[in-house]
Amino acid sequence: MKYKLIVTALLAASLVGCQANPVSGRQQLVLVSEEQAQASSAQAYTQTLSEAQKKGNLSTDATLNNRVRRITDRLIAEAKRMYPPSRDWQWSVAVIDEPTLNAWCMPGGKMAIYTGIVHRLKLTDDEIAQIMGHEIAHALLGHGRERMSRAIAMQGGMQIGSILAGRDISILAPVADIALTLPNSRENESEADRYGVELAARAGFDPRAAVRLWEKMAAASGDGPPQFLSTHPPAGNRIQALTALMPQMMPIYERAR
Repeated sequence: MKYKLIVTALLAASLVGCQANPVSGRQQLVLVSEEQAQASSAQAYTQTLSEAQKKGNLSTDATLNNRVRRITDRLIAEAKRMYPPSRDWQWSVAVIDEPTLNAWCMPGGKMAIYTGIVHRLKLTDDEIAQIMGHEIAHALLGHGRERMSRAIAMQGGMQIGSILAGRDISILAPVADIALTLPNSRENESEADRYGVELAARAGFDPRAAVRLWEKMAAASGDGPPQFLSTHPPAGNRIQALTALMPQMMPIYERAR
């Protein structure tokens, strides 16, 4: 009986929560509002940075922090043009001093990049822009809300009614934590590639760096893919798809230079 109730709740939610993303036009199942996603993500972000600070893992490298902020400021300016509601986001970026190859952007523009990916891959500014552009695209495309919806489904459909009704946002705090660790789908990764490269090109970063970046990422995978690549499309397919975008993206880049 409990299983049937959960399935019924999920089916009902799918009817209520299906909407077109304003950037890509793709239909998405989202069980939380943008406001709910941003509020719960802000809580998770604060907790993540607090834990990093307690461990001494927030980077104090002023040169690297300024470099990351300079790059992301340019990307944010273009993100606000690509998706005007993001003008009201409380954008923030942190550099976390850990060896992992990772970066992310939560709903509402809360971002982080790890020193491991910068140093191990010897990233150029253009390559950092491709990583952060990709992550910002996830936020603009509502992929965080999709992950939160998956997390809700994993925890059980009995929560869905109150979430859709806008009550008791506190139950979304653990969902945001789970969503931060859940991988994006391959469809979402490919979508973020497409719009991330365009975002970086609009900001005046060389789109060809995307191909170089993923070549480096593939080479760094070693015995297994790093966290950043856990569910990404195969490197060969990804590089081929990115290369195919260059004739479209290079003119954007040339105009922005």
